[in-house]
Amino acid sequence: MRDTFVKTLLEIAKKDKNVYIVTGDLGFGVLKPFWEELPDQIINAGIAEQNMTSIAAGLALQGKIVYTYSIGNFPTLRCIEQIRNDCAYHDANVKVVCVGGGFVYGSLGMSHHATEDIAMMRALPNVTVVAPGDLVEAACATKAIYETPGTCYLRLGRGGEKQIHDSIDNFEIGKAIKIQDGEKIAIFSTGAIFDEVDEACKVLSKEGIVPAVYTFPTVKPIDKEVILECASQYNTIITVEEHNLSGGFGSAVAEVLAEQDSKKAKLVRIALDDRYSCIVGSQKYLRQQYSIDSKAIIEKVKENYIK
Repeated sequence: MRDTFVKTLLEIAKKDKNVYIVTGDLGFGVLKPFWEELPDQIINAGIAEQNMTSIAAGLALQGKIVYTYSIGNFPTLRCIEQIRNDCAYHDANVKVVCVGGGFVYGSLGMSHHATEDIAMMRALPNVTVVAPGDLVEAACATKAIYETPGTCYLRLGRGGEKQIHDSIDNFEIGKAIKIQDGEKIAIFSTGAIFDEVDEACKVLSKEGIVPAVYTFPTVKPIDKEVILECASQYNTIITVEEHNLSGGFGSAVAEVLAEQDSKKAKLVRIALDDRYSCIVGSQKYLRQQYSIDSKAIIEKVKENYIK
């Protein structure tokens, strides 16, 4: 996803000289095309993410559109005060970009595991939260937040994600995307963990179980219309995210459902079970260890599939 992001942003920045990227002293391999072609539109703030964010806010308040870029928790948790006070409070046109949402940097330990970022960012007023599910969604999301005024958060994978879509005709902030129709169960997914959903659905289909599937590239504002439509149509909604159970995507869906008097579906959330990850390993391994992989999805679907 990061290569797709950089390629898309470079094309945008070539056409708009007000577009800047500020990096926290990393990503130089993937950012090389950007600084080679547009050296006056990229700034290395050093390993100082709070400064990176405040620099971006200052540029934005002077009319620039600024993308901050770092990995894991560093562009969010480390500088949450600057995002809140300098960016979001002023509706500054700053786009916070995380490469490595969830367990992408699993081998580097819990300090690099981004598992509370969605909760923190969606709690801030004036912040749009976007987590694309594949490369096509990542390209569309990069363009969409450029066109969206104010502070945005873009949560990306690192690389090697599957491509779900051939293309997306009408990508919109705040709108879910239907992947397939189904019966009895609807699966909602956000972010790059969609590859686990895709794998699970292929196994389930061989057993005659076909859930409806939606990807939610936008967590905030969330697509209430799709949630309520599915809540009246299906027996169960299952949310899937590579994030803590508390405050994340599943919580956002639960908030919508809780405010409705009449709903058919019960909600099942698949997420990191409100804990810090103390295990070190690959992203795939950690998903397995914390039961947010395709096997866990298959089990939850079968548990809740009413014949």
